[in-house]
Amino acid sequence: MAIDPERLIIALDLPDPKRALMLVKVLSPLDVSFKVGLELFMVGGPSLVSELASRYRVFLDLKFHDIPNTAGAAVRETAELGVWMLNLHASGGRDMMLAASRAVAGLEKKPMLLAVTVLTSMSGRQLTETGYSDSITERVRLLSKLAFECSLDGVVCSPLEISAVKKAVSPEFITVTPGVRPIGEDRGDQSRIGTPAEVIRAGGDYLVVGRPVTRAADPLMAAEKILAEMGEGYE
Repeated sequence: MAIDPERLIIALDLPDPKRALMLVKVLSPLDVSFKVGLELFMVGGPSLVSELASRYRVFLDLKFHDIPNTAGAAVRETAELGVWMLNLHASGGRDMMLAASRAVAGLEKKPMLLAVTVLTSMSGRQLTETGYSDSITERVRLLSKLAFECSLDGVVCSPLEISAVKKAVSPEFITVTPGVRPIGEDRGDQSRIGTPAEVIRAGGDYLVVGRPVTRAADPLMAAEKILAEMGEGYE
């Protein structure tokens, strides 16, 4: 089954804006979405984000985490760049997320605002090392409920927690899922992963994929393969 290509977000985790723009041009016929993270933002800055956002759907992945006033101001300035989606850490708490939500509430072009729950690179052991006694699923569920109460649009979670989020909050609450690896791909530095088909079967909304596409000999073919695997999730 064909799937809406905007649900596939290609992570432009590259150190060179020119390379990133070339990759976007190669992939543009597929009408997929794109993510700009810290690495590319540090070399390309807001001007690159604005350039991309003027032509494509851009998820700016900077994971804001600061005092409420600062986080809210950062979110408002980010929205002015024309981005489609942006995020902040749910662990920043209720007041911070409320400040972020209020910062975009009255905008004519309101971006989707997401809360990062537990990084997909983290294991249960690593979560315990940071002082939490609950499981990853419990932590994600708690933070997702809090994000929903703060009027955020959804959360960033791993493929393994999608079902728990949907059940705890609402089937309409958006999940954006990194840690997606096509069949046969190496997991890299990710701990909690799933295939494109598994994400779709679990009810996931958006999938973030980076290295399997950006490091492929033929990025267009690699992205087409992922879209095909996503379609298999409906079978």
